[in-house]
Amino acid sequence: MKLALCAFTAAGAALARYIAQLPGYSCTLRPRDMPLDEFVATWMPDCEGLVFVGAAGIAVRAIAPHLRRKDRDPAVLVLDEKGQFVIPILSGHLGGANALATKLARQLGATPVLTTATDLNGVFAVDLWSQKAGCVIGEIDRIRAVSGTLLRGQTVGLYSDFEVRGQLPPGLETGTGAQVGLCISLDGKRQPFTTTLHLYPRIVTVGVGCKKGTDAQALERFFVQSLQLAGVSPLAVRGLASIDLKREEPAICALAQKYSLPFWTYSAAQLQAVPGRFAVSDFVLRTTGTDNVCERSAVAAGGELILSKQVCDGMTLALAAADWSCSF
Repeated sequence: MKLALCAFTAAGAALARYIAQLPGYSCTLRPRDMPLDEFVATWMPDCEGLVFVGAAGIAVRAIAPHLRRKDRDPAVLVLDEKGQFVIPILSGHLGGANALATKLARQLGATPVLTTATDLNGVFAVDLWSQKAGCVIGEIDRIRAVSGTLLRGQTVGLYSDFEVRGQLPPGLETGTGAQVGLCISLDGKRQPFTTTLHLYPRIVTVGVGCKKGTDAQALERFFVQSLQLAGVSPLAVRGLASIDLKREEPAICALAQKYSLPFWTYSAAQLQAVPGRFAVSDFVLRTTGTDNVCERSAVAAGGELILSKQVCDGMTLALAAADWSCSF
């Protein structure tokens, strides 16, 4: 885990150096001559955990100008210079601060101080579960509605397009009778509850083929239209895939960058070896060495086709979804 460490006293600096030697972390220590604001501005967007050894007030003031969103901010912890307490102050669940605090406290023989209500009351934490299940949360601001409902002892509904396995946590109930509920689906248009929190399993790969020099905006429009046709939210997409001849195609690279998606490529031989029934093109076979790029590359990344080859102005797209179930 990539950590950035700040300390303000000699004892604090010694503890920070000790933490930097613990297994499981890649650490950067603030240089003594580097202003705190500069260090935080540099490392807060680029680390998984920001650890302050010193007063909590200093930490709060230092991070305040750099806060982005609940699902983007790193874990932020505060430790006293004697290493007695480890306190997560930001991104307890989505950023992993609570888990990091618990782990670091165990390594230091310290006490983790967790203040999130769901942890304190043993209530189901939808943001933590989503992270472990590989789901993306659609409406971050509705987490509070779900947690608040559970903390009041009321029922939260659960609607899922996927098989539900295991025992539901206390307070969750399948069906659509509750006012507040979770919707686990690839489709963001479903609204089974008055207040619906959408959870998207990130399991869809978009296979892409296009002619050289394709316009980036045209490809993005085609991408959005194809997802809408399949009833798939962009938040459910885990990556783009194509033939290695398109590894540096500007339009595809721009699409991957805009949506923060990995872009996987495969050789013609790898694609041709993918088992299944695909739309065959003799022209594509002659020019690339495989009879289909978009469908085969989508499946090569793992999964089964959920949207077959779509064609538009020299561009092709196909969607494949990996197997997934809603497990508790």
